[in-house]
Amino acid sequence: MRKLFYLLFCFILGACSNHESGEKQVIQTKKADSITSKKIDRTNYKTILFFGNSLTAGFGLESSQAFPALIQEKIDSLNLPYDVKNAGLSGETTSSGKNRLDWMLKQKIDVFILELGGNDGLRGIDPAETRQNMKEIITKLRAKYPEVRIVLAGMEVPPNMGAKYASEFRKIYPEIAKEYNLVLIPFLLEGVGGDPNLNLPDGIHPSAEGHKIVAGTVWKYLEKVL
Repeated sequence: MRKLFYLLFCFILGACSNHESGEKQVIQTKKADSITSKKIDRTNYKTILFFGNSLTAGFGLESSQAFPALIQEKIDSLNLPYDVKNAGLSGETTSSGKNRLDWMLKQKIDVFILELGGNDGLRGIDPAETRQNMKEIITKLRAKYPEVRIVLAGMEVPPNMGAKYASEFRKIYPEIAKEYNLVLIPFLLEGVGGDPNLNLPDGIHPSAEGHKIVAGTVWKYLEKVL
């Protein structure tokens, strides 16, 4: 069962690299999509930015079904003054994310959810490089906005990448979270990856129901920040 889980997880992240929508990519590269689940005046609200790959973007779904939009709905239900923006981009790696960050920094960011690294792992990128890219993202972000709160979404790679590589990759997230005092989500796809009932018909992308579970996982840790 665990072998099947990792196999499907591999397909999930692989699809993040291979199923890019050109039009969507251009739009999201230019700016983060603002999520407005209700007609609310968010002028003076603080900004929560979800920065990741197609898992964050909600590949195959309406933007309102992706977990960042579900987080906005939860926030609105609690009357909290936060505006969620989805900056997910299919195929994103830590290197491309680092280069794209400058555009994101043009807007004020109060809470930053970093969901990158999975595509690095599938491409066999040296974990040291992935780690350094993440550090540079965090450092640049804090240099611009010293008070920003950062949540790091942990990922894993399948064992067919090799036990040594998988072990080194797995250490990246908790070690960076500890070094920079970040809130850590141990595994973003907990309870979803590998379950055909929680994925789209292609069997590799979380369905709307799957995103609800992901949103619940994220909220468990984001709530502490808000």
